[in-house]
Amino acid sequence: MAPSPERLLEESLTGTGLRRFVGHGQEQPAQDEMAEAYESCEPALHAPQRWGLSAEAVARLGDRLSQFWLRFRGGFTTRTRDTSEHAYDYLRAQLTMDPERNFANMDRTLNGGDGQALQHFMSNSPWSGQVVFSQIQAELKAIPALAHGSTLILDESADEKAGTHNAGASRQYNGRLGKVDVCRVDTCLTYANGGLWAMVEGELFLPEEWFGAAFAQKRTELGIPAERRFETKIQLGLKMVKRVKGHGLPFDLLACDALYGRDSQFRADVDAEGVRYAAQVPADTLVYLSEPRVGLPPKRGKRGRPRTRLQVLSSQRPQEVRALAQHPQTVWEQIQVRHTERGRLTADFAVRRVWTVAAGQRPRAEWLVIRRNSDGDCSYTRLNAPTDTPQAWLIAWSCRRYFTERTFEDAKTEIGWDEFQAQKYRAWEHHLALTAAALWFVTQTKWAWAQMYTRDPALAHQLEVEVLPALSTANVRELLKAVLPMRQLTPAEAMDLVITHLIHRARSTSSRLKSQVKPQDSS
Repeated sequence: MAPSPERLLEESLTGTGLRRFVGHGQEQPAQDEMAEAYESCEPALHAPQRWGLSAEAVARLGDRLSQFWLRFRGGFTTRTRDTSEHAYDYLRAQLTMDPERNFANMDRTLNGGDGQALQHFMSNSPWSGQVVFSQIQAELKAIPALAHGSTLILDESADEKAGTHNAGASRQYNGRLGKVDVCRVDTCLTYANGGLWAMVEGELFLPEEWFGAAFAQKRTELGIPAERRFETKIQLGLKMVKRVKGHGLPFDLLACDALYGRDSQFRADVDAEGVRYAAQVPADTLVYLSEPRVGLPPKRGKRGRPRTRLQVLSSQRPQEVRALAQHPQTVWEQIQVRHTERGRLTADFAVRRVWTVAAGQRPRAEWLVIRRNSDGDCSYTRLNAPTDTPQAWLIAWSCRRYFTERTFEDAKTEIGWDEFQAQKYRAWEHHLALTAAALWFVTQTKWAWAQMYTRDPALAHQLEVEVLPALSTANVRELLKAVLPMRQLTPAEAMDLVITHLIHRARSTSSRLKSQVKPQDSS
């Protein structure tokens, strides 16, 4: 756990001469002087302007959310109806409510309603989630500082489900739990540059069984688009990368985990798109330490067809990348990865030039970056960077996947991404898009405030840290709660809401009873 500001202040004061010497040159704390120091320093530490916080900007935070919604508003309207007010309610609920952010609780908390209209907006209204992502990408493109040094990160997130009644739910690998279980998997693209991160694309992975005859009725009931065909996570990922690239979103690097990195065709396809990648690979990945000679093997005897498939003709044998971690020619260097709230994060890194030969193809040269953490565990990343790329750049690029973890953590812990319970495909699409929008609102707010309101550089020295902690998603949400407090129902409103809920339950029961009555035989 990171030390508190009070603890840091105490430690800093004990080394700044706020002591007195008594006796034979021995130190003894001066309690009165320490208390006086706390009284004089604590108010200064809590001065908002020193932390880049403006009282005026915080007071306008609710207006900022309203203006944000207005920029997206056109994407929530249809030819016949303007239901965009529900999008504002959903965003506000995600950003100001705590757990149990379902349709009924959201509407009851914000408007005293029963959630029926909000549920219809999310589950049935035909607005496109892709339009929301396009707006996020357009606003990212409009920030000049992101033109260079940005990373696109391809990853997936799994959520447990009780059964296959949710769109896309099936028995499949859940990376978060590290086992096969019934879950739904979202394949997502996140975008990062320094302290800025956002979600910019997403596709629901539909397992192959969902396209069989056994799921035909369920596909119709849950609104799976008729044009959807089975696509692997790798195919979905490549499609999203091409889509983002086609929209002109600037990025210098695509980072991905071993699910994608192990696929040589995926890496070749990304390379063909002119995209630089940093792809993790499994420890048993085979590589060559020098370029192997590849060609057509000679024909054996006079019979048979001529050989047409390329093969390795030279004598060298490939090695597993984990063996290179023990190789005598592998040179290690300790590098500081980044500052964290637990202090400096360091690891040992080694860089090797390697070659890969996919079946029937010419050798491809890549860089291999090996990272060895303090516990001895190693990870392996392959990059298609040019031959003359500085080693420091390769190492830095190999570490950029970290930001997708921050994005997913914020989305689930603070925005309620994993609280989604609706079953329909369209509801999933809408929930993902609005979750991405809520994250982007927080990120954009932090970014704008950082440009407008500078922090006092003396704070870092006073608190004895190298880098001051940045505003978190939780911090922005706390401020937004203060300026957009939740509505308190009157007793009469609460009773009316309860009665409405009881009526809906009774009508639901009545509908089921009617469906259970068999029609009379007219014969």
